[in-house]
Amino acid sequence: MKKKPSEAICIIIPCHNEAQCIETVLQNLRRHMPDAHYVFVNDASTDQTEQIIRRNADEKVTLLNLPVNLGIGGAVQTGLIYAWRNGFDYAVKFDGDGQHLAEEINAILEPIRNGKADLVIGSRFLTNNSGFKSTFMRRLGIWIFRILSSLLTGRTITDNTSGFRAYGKRALEFAAKYYPAFDYPEPEEVILFLHNHYRVEEIPVAMAERKGGSSSINHIKAVYYMVKVVFSVFMAALRPRIESR
Repeated sequence: MKKKPSEAICIIIPCHNEAQCIETVLQNLRRHMPDAHYVFVNDASTDQTEQIIRRNADEKVTLLNLPVNLGIGGAVQTGLIYAWRNGFDYAVKFDGDGQHLAEEINAILEPIRNGKADLVIGSRFLTNNSGFKSTFMRRLGIWIFRILSSLLTGRTITDNTSGFRAYGKRALEFAAKYYPAFDYPEPEEVILFLHNHYRVEEIPVAMAERKGGSSSINHIKAVYYMVKVVFSVFMAALRPRIESR
C-alpha cells in the first residue's frame, strides 16, 4: 500500500557518539523518506555528533539534546514522547549507526497502514538474506529471547532485539507512556505490547554492519545485560495489564 499524502511520519534516531556515520544516515533517510520528519535524540554525545546534525539540519530535522546519557531506552522514549505530543500518525525507530536501511521503512509501515498491526518489527531472521545478522553472542541472545517470548506470550518473535520498529498511533501513545526506558529495552517492549493485547507483527528486512564507531558491549557486558534483560522480560510478563484510557 502506498502512503497517504497527508500522513505524518516521525523517524526517531537515537544517537550516542555516531559522528562517523550520522551524516550518511540522514542522507539516506532524505533519499528514501523525503516527506518524513527526522528527530535525532542526541544522548549526551562527547564527539561531533551534535555539530554534524546541526550543520545538516533543515525544517524537517529536530535535534533533541539530552543533558546526561540516559542510554538507548531513555533516548528512544524521548523521541516517542516527542512524536506522540506532536500528533504524528506513525513513528519509526531507526538506528544512528547505519545498520538499518532507509529503503526498508515503507515495508515495515505497510502492516500498520493496512490496519493489520500496531507495532511492526523488522526481522533479520524471517527469511534467508545476505544482510548482516549480528555477532555470535548477540545471535545467542536473540535465540534465548525467541524461546522466552514464545513461552511467556504464546507468540514466537524471531528478532526480539531488533531496534528497527514502526508504531501506529495507538501503539505510539502506549509506548510514549510505558516504554521500558533502561539500557536494552527491545525484548521487554515485545512482552509488554503482547501482554497488553497489541497487535505485534514482524516482516523480513536486511540490515548492514555499523558504518562507524564500535559497540559499547563486550563479552562480559553481554552476559550482564543478558541476565538483566531476562529478568526485566519476566517482570513485564508478570505485571498487571495496563488499562486503556
